[in-house]
Amino acid sequence: MGKAKKTRKFAQVKRTLKATDQRLKNSVQKPRDPKDDPELVRSVPQVSSALFFQYNQAIKPPYQVLIDTNFINFSIQKKIDIVRGMMDTLYAKCVPLITDCVVAELEKLGPKYRIALKLAKDPRIKRLSCSHRGTYADDCLVHRVIQHKCFIVATNDADLKRRVRKVPGIPIMSVGGHKYEIERLPEVF
Repeated sequence: MGKAKKTRKFAQVKRTLKATDQRLKNSVQKPRDPKDDPELVRSVPQVSSALFFQYNQAIKPPYQVLIDTNFINFSIQKKIDIVRGMMDTLYAKCVPLITDCVVAELEKLGPKYRIALKLAKDPRIKRLSCSHRGTYADDCLVHRVIQHKCFIVATNDADLKRRVRKVPGIPIMSVGGHKYEIERLPEVF
């Protein structure tokens, strides 16, 4: 048997929508107000004069390293001396700094973290006083870094790392393996 022939349909017209169709009325966009546009930039934030493109000229030896709570805890777990480990990583003199908020956070954690608290009160680590209210260490460190771009932030906290990465020119130190790792430090020194 042969193939059945199909008759061709010719002169067929596409159906068009009328201007009064309901489907058109829902999709009509309202004119946007230029004040509501989030992409329209009204003001440009002031960039630090220490930054030359993404290279921060304010960070130079002796390095000032702001230490976070979990950085101390990871250093104890991996059996790394904080000051010696920083000097081995950066190949220069380091000044480890710890804020009152970080010490208060360690005190809140209780007796389980008494070794970390004792290490935080080590005389080799300088103590920075905080003038704000509350004891949330992450906010304290981020505000310090935004105000003064001369610090390296030592943390293993993923959320704090994400927040510090948004600040241009600030290196981040973390514990990886059995040594410290640094990211975003320029190679010129």
